[in-house]
Amino acid sequence: QVRLVESGGGSVQAGGSLRLSCVASGDTGRNCMGWFRQAPGKEREEVATLNRAGSTTYLDSVKGRFTISKDNAKNTLYLQMNSLSSEDTAMYYCAAGLPYYTCASYSWSNWGQGTQVTVSS
Repeated sequence: QVRLVESGGGSVQAGGSLRLSCVASGDTGRNCMGWFRQAPGKEREEVATLNRAGSTTYLDSVKGRFTISKDNAKNTLYLQMNSLSSEDTAMYYCAAGLPYYTCASYSWSNWGQGTQVTVSS
């Protein structure tokens, strides 16, 4: 199994930007990769995914503001977050799907420990 370690979270004012990083312990070229978030008292939600073909999906509320990308040479997944609002405050998690599986809810097999993002208005 691949180990995932997130970083890049922090506190920022509304309208600001952050870039999250997720370093994998091994090659994730066979895996769908994704970012999730969970705010206190709320269910975890899928923020963005990047499949093996390079196609992306985004939560409606982050479209146009967030960008998921990957550097295969560095085994690192990124989430560029712009125009942040207080509604983006949450713990953000990186996840990897089972090798060769599509980006479906049942295929997420590896999770990072999370990085906190706090946006103040």
